[in-house]
Amino acid sequence: EHNGSTDLSKSCGTVRVLVGVTGSVAALKLPVLVSELLQLSGVDVRVITTEHAKHFYNPSDVSVKIYTDKDEWELWTDRSDPVLHIELRRWADLLIIAPLDANTLGKIASGICDNLLTCVVRAWDTSRPLLFCPAMNTAMWMHPITAQQVSRLKEFGYVEIPCISKKLVCGDEGKGAMAEVSTIVSAVRQYLPKPDESQKT
Repeated sequence: EHNGSTDLSKSCGTVRVLVGVTGSVAALKLPVLVSELLQLSGVDVRVITTEHAKHFYNPSDVSVKIYTDKDEWELWTDRSDPVLHIELRRWADLLIIAPLDANTLGKIASGICDNLLTCVVRAWDTSRPLLFCPAMNTAMWMHPITAQQVSRLKEFGYVEIPCISKKLVCGDEGKGAMAEVSTIVSAVRQYLPKPDESQKT
């Protein structure tokens, strides 16, 4: 029963937030990010992970459904079956990629869609917000192509939540660390309806 397994039915009055997680060390913050997003009122959260991101967090610490590349292929066995990246794109009101690693940044800037997350991004309805949180080693961040690729994403209408300077896991001091979870959650909150808006006639 394919449809039941994805359970992407839309519940009324909720804002559906899709979190994309890629292979940067900052992916270890995924469980905290998800639990803080769930504290926002009326928010439903799902996660799409890349294979490399799985290295950094324990799925049992994440209280929501995590979709992987494997799910995309298992869901689709027949031409009448739903295509997962399209179903997720339809389901979500907002996509936040945290962290966005150097490799996935390059892929998105070039329009490459070779996994579940990059397929969702390529099919994304740009009238809906897409936020991205770059995270990489300082040397990678300083490479001239990084600024070009980040500005390319902004040209597409995506919103950057800038990385910050701190001592990175590799021991280097400098820019490239993912924004703090509190900063990311505040950015998402900007897109939620204000409590009084639902009362207006």
